[in-house]
Amino acid sequence: MLHITPWERSALESLAIGKSTAELALALQLSEPEIEQRLAALYARMGAACCTDAVTVALRRGLIPVAPGRDASPL
Repeated sequence: MLHITPWERSALESLAIGKSTAELALALQLSEPEIEQRLAALYARMGAACCTDAVTVALRRGLIPVAPGRDASPL
């Protein structure tokens, strides 16, 4: 089972609703390269090639909730 940290869960949830790495960096007061580095490490652990893959994996594995009003079944 893949374990993610609270920060990783929050980042995936933010990406799932369309926030950019620049928006994450601003909100967390970190540099955009730092955010990108952390996300790249997370994607590698998840076996995801990109943001979209990571969000899909997270939804399928129940690591992040499905947005209200959305159905996870097409995944």
